[in-house]
Amino acid sequence: MTGPELLPVADGARTRAAVAALLRPQRGAALLAFAVMTGSTAVGLLVQPLLGRIVDLAADGGSADAVTATAALLAAVAVAQGLSAGHGLSLLSRLGESALARLRERFVERALALPLDRVEKAGAGDLTARVTADVSLIAEAVRNALPELVRSLLTIVLTLGAMALLDWRFLLAALLAVPVQALTARWYVRRAVPLYAAQRVAAGAQQQQLLDTVAGSSTVRAFRLEHAHTERVAARSRSVVDLTMRGVNLVLGFYSRLHIAEYLGLAAVLFTGYWLVRDGSASLGTATAAALYFHSLFGPVNAALALLDDAQSATAGLARLVGVTDLPAEPDDERTVRPGGTDVTVRGLGHAYRPGHPVLHDIDLTIRHGERVALVGASGAGKTTLARLVAGIQPPTSGTVLVGGVPPTALDGTGSLALITQETHVFAGSLADDLRLAKPDATDAELRAALDRVSALAWADALPDGLGTVVGEGGHQLSGAQTQALALARLVLADPPLVILDEATAEAGSAGARALEKGVARAVDGRTALIVAHRLSQAAAADRVVVMDAGRIVETGTHDALRAAGGRYAALWAAWSDTRTAPHP
Repeated sequence: MTGPELLPVADGARTRAAVAALLRPQRGAALLAFAVMTGSTAVGLLVQPLLGRIVDLAADGGSADAVTATAALLAAVAVAQGLSAGHGLSLLSRLGESALARLRERFVERALALPLDRVEKAGAGDLTARVTADVSLIAEAVRNALPELVRSLLTIVLTLGAMALLDWRFLLAALLAVPVQALTARWYVRRAVPLYAAQRVAAGAQQQQLLDTVAGSSTVRAFRLEHAHTERVAARSRSVVDLTMRGVNLVLGFYSRLHIAEYLGLAAVLFTGYWLVRDGSASLGTATAAALYFHSLFGPVNAALALLDDAQSATAGLARLVGVTDLPAEPDDERTVRPGGTDVTVRGLGHAYRPGHPVLHDIDLTIRHGERVALVGASGAGKTTLARLVAGIQPPTSGTVLVGGVPPTALDGTGSLALITQETHVFAGSLADDLRLAKPDATDAELRAALDRVSALAWADALPDGLGTVVGEGGHQLSGAQTQALALARLVLADPPLVILDEATAEAGSAGARALEKGVARAVDGRTALIVAHRLSQAAAADRVVVMDAGRIVETGTHDALRAAGGRYAALWAAWSDTRTAPHP
C-alpha cells in the first residue's frame, strides 16, 4: 500500500523569497526597526569605554568630580540604551507579527481552496500539523528567537568593530575564539537535528501507547493484559528518557566547548592588553575596555549559537507553510457554471483511488428532479465513493456524472448542491453564529424556524442561553444527535435544490435516531436527495432504493418491490429487522 501524498514543502530559495515578499510591504518599518536596534546597541557599547575612563582616572589620581561625571554618563547611557532597546524590540515584534499574520491568512486561504481529494490524499494530519504545530513553532520564533537573534548579532558585529577602534590587535586576539565556536556550532547541529527528530518520534510513540492503553483499558483488563501494556508504556517512556538525557549531555558538551572558546579568546585579549600597556601603545583603561567588550560577547555569542536549533526548526516549519501557499489556485472560471436543473445522471462510472484498484465499476444511475433515492449496501460497497463523486468532491476516473447537465466539479459555489456527512464540525461561537454560516443574513426567527423543522428547537431553547449559547471548543458540548441536527438546520437555511447525505445520522445513538430521521425527512422534503442510508428505515421512506455490492449496483426499486423480490435488499432488511426486534438479555 502506498503512503499518503503529503502536501509539498518549499525549498530554501523559495522560502527566502516568500519571506522577502511578506516583508516587502513593510520595508520602511523594517528599516526603522533595524536602525533603532543598531542605535540602541551602539549606545550600549559606550559603557565599556566609560568604565575604562574610570579606571584611567583612578590609576592617574583623577579628581572625584571627573569620576562622578563619568558615572553620571554611565547612568545616562543605561537609560538611553534601555529605552531605545525597548522601542526597537517593539518595532521588531510588530514587524514579525504582521508578517506572520499575512502568512497565516495566505495559508488559510489556500488551505480552504484546496480540493478535498487533495487534502485526503495527503491525510488530514499533514494539513492539521502545518496549521497548528508549524504555525506555533514559527510564532514562538517570531516572538522570542527573532528579536533575541537580531539583538545578539548586532551586538557581536558592533562590539568587534568597537574593539578594532580601540586597537586592531584587540580584534585579532578576540577572533582566536571564532574557529572553536564555528566548529562547536557545526558539531552541535550535526548531532542535534537527528537527535531531536528521534525525540519527537519517541514522544509520539509514547503518547500513542498511552492513548491505546487508556482507550482500550476495558479490553486490556478483560484479557488480563495489564502487565504487558504496563511494560510497553514503560519501554516507550524509557526510550523518551534515554533520548532526553542524550539531549542534556549534548547541550552540556555544547556549552563546555563554548566556554573553552570564551576563555581562549579572553586570555588572548588580556595578554594583548598587557603587552600594549607595557609597550605604551594603550592605557590601562583602554585594555580594561577591550577585556570588558570581549566579556560582553559571551552572552550574545552563546545566544546566537543556541538559537541555531530554534532557527532551523522554524525554517523547516516555514517551508511547510510556504509549500501550501505556493500551490496554484484553481482558475476563477473552473466553478462558474450553474446547473440546468437537479436531475442527476451517472453513466459508465468507474473510480479508483489508486491505479489498478477500482472501487466502482460501470455505474449507471438516474435521479429525477425531486426524487429521494437511498443507497444501501454492506460496508465497502462503494456508497460513499458514489456520493462523493455526485457531490463533485473529485472527478471520476472514468464515465460521467452530470447534475442538471453539468459536471458537479464545474458547478459554481452559489448553493446548487450540499453534502452532509457524519463528520460534522461545530464551530466555536454562539449557536446562532454557527447556524448563520449557512445564511449570514438570517434573522433569529429564520434560525428558530430551521431548528424547528428538524425537530431541534426544543433542545436549542433548553440550552443555558438559547441561541446565544457558546458551543464548540471551550463552550457547551453538543451530543452526536444534536450536532447532526445542527447540520440539518444549516441545510434548511442554505436551501440547496440537491442534497447528498452520507450516513448523516450515523453518529446519533438509538435514543436520538428516530427524531433525527424525522429531521432528515423534513430537511430534504421538496429537494432532490441522494441518501447513503445508515439505517434501513431511511431506505424504507425513500422513493427508490439502490443496492450496491462490491462497487456495483445490484438492485434498484421501491422498498416494497425489493422486499417482495427476495434478493439482496430483502436479506439486508430481514437481518436489520431481526436486530431491532431481538430481545435483550
